[in-house]
Amino acid sequence: MSLSRLIINNFRNLTAVDLELSHGFNFLIGENGSGKTSLLEAIFYLGHGRSFKSHISNRVINYERDHFVLFGRVEEAKHEWSVGLQKTRQGDTTLKINGEDGKKISDLAHLLPMQVITPEGLTLLNGGPTYRRAFLDWGLFHQHNEFYNHWANLKRLLKQRNAALAQVRNYAELRPWDIELAKLAHLVSDMRAVYAEALRPEIEKTCQFFLPELEITVSFHQGWEKESEYSEILMQGFERDRTVGYTMVGPQKADFRFRANGLPVEDVLSRGQLKLLMCALRLAQGEYLITQKSRQCLFLIDDFASELDPTKRALLAERLRQSGSQVFVTAITQDQLNQMHWQGQQSDKRFSVTQGKIVLL
Repeated sequence: MSLSRLIINNFRNLTAVDLELSHGFNFLIGENGSGKTSLLEAIFYLGHGRSFKSHISNRVINYERDHFVLFGRVEEAKHEWSVGLQKTRQGDTTLKINGEDGKKISDLAHLLPMQVITPEGLTLLNGGPTYRRAFLDWGLFHQHNEFYNHWANLKRLLKQRNAALAQVRNYAELRPWDIELAKLAHLVSDMRAVYAEALRPEIEKTCQFFLPELEITVSFHQGWEKESEYSEILMQGFERDRTVGYTMVGPQKADFRFRANGLPVEDVLSRGQLKLLMCALRLAQGEYLITQKSRQCLFLIDDFASELDPTKRALLAERLRQSGSQVFVTAITQDQLNQMHWQGQQSDKRFSVTQGKIVLL
């Protein structure tokens, strides 16, 4: 799965971009503020219906325009899809796949699985559990078609329960919600646990590749005591939940934790080691998708590998080449790109980015 063509209109400073892309490596070279990251952001938006930098859509629309348009041609084996997305300042979204209306963002996401490696991505390790749940749920979304509906229904029931907490007088009134909520909670948590266990050896093997001096271990925590029935937990915590106004325990508190030599990674690893670990996690998950589903994963790398030492940069490039994935890498100068030890191939493409204008070198 790869993007063979990308059209961008009025997305940040990219007013009119039309690119034919390599199925392998695509290098974006330009000064800070030229539009390199905006191009990665546009690709991510096309696959997720949102930005990885801002939750406010108005910020990504060019300040002189009232909407942006993204279009991509997606290819896999002998299949091809056209995808298009428009967003207005009023918040209206128009999405088409092969010219058909009525599609959902989740349909786009299925078409374009992608991993983002950026300096801000360290929140996966030193941020809250929300980021690590999202990491697990990304994998499940692409591994199991039914997961998204279970996850969406779980979120809906949790929202309804939290609203009901302010209205009910006794637990009997809440019990019908909790019966359904408990079923979904166990289902989603079991799927997360199975996926986390399957991914664990891949993560540990990839971490050994990048950080051989450390023993990295992972563990999944479902959000409540492992051997307990969630419906009983909900009943016992009713008065507490009603007092605080939300459900305090459950799958919405799940975590996927990483330890180095037995200690939390955020407490013992240097910033450089954390960067490598984050790279390892993203690579391991992307490669696992490739082996399990025979689907390629796009990798968006924003000025990140330049902060790694030459040996680690070479290792990262080697693993990405071996995966056969489509990769987008930003750099400030050609010299910086050379120093990053990306060994070029004939199929690679290099683009110059200057004040929102992008040309093939």
